Amino acid sequence: MFDLDGVVFDTEPQYSVFWGEQCRLYHPEQPGLENRIKGQTLSQIYDAHFSGELKLEQEVITRRLNEFESQMDFDYVPGFVEFISDLRRRNIKTAVVTSSNQEKMKAVYRKRPEFTSLFDEILTSEDFAESKPSPDCYLRAASRFGAEPQSCVVFEDSFNGLKSGRAAEMTVVGLSTTNDAEAISPLCDVVIPDYLSLPDFLR
Repeated sequence: MFDLDGVVFDTEPQYSVFWGEQCRLYHPEQPGLENRIKGQTLSQIYDAHFSGELKLEQEVITRRLNEFESQMDFDYVPGFVEFISDLRRRNIKTAVVTSSNQEKMKAVYRKRPEFTSLFDEILTSEDFAESKPSPDCYLRAASRFGAEPQSCVVFEDSFNGLKSGRAAEMTVVGLSTTNDAEAISPLCDVVIPDYLSLPDFLR
């Protein structure tokens, strides 16, 4: 099971630019806020940082975000396509489990029409009741395959995502595409920089 940003696509640097601009505009008193909200759903970000007097700005930010995502580059993390293609040849079930919404996924499908052929299931924020770090999203994905959590492997990069995989009692592979390997290693069974450097149990 794969998160999307920072795991399938190397998009986190682009999001850091977007959210850096918004956070500096609305929360100049919290430098680096864009790094602390990584892995959160839009609703979580709004509830925590853009409520109260800023609630009316949510619609403005959403429009900006939709426009930004429609222009984003969706470059695969090195080695990902080869890795997941090998999983597919071996009949291993694959799923995307992302906090992104359907509006964002439209941009993905438009720019990467082959994307849906890489996965058996694609779960977005509309498909689960509780967002990461709750295990709900990964448990729901496992249930679609009729799989026990212990037989599943989660690929994540954000702290909330890693905690979600841990809470679901699944094997957790952390990608150091977004955060330092040392910082995420306590939440992972193994840390990899990309899919060109896989441990033996994933080959």
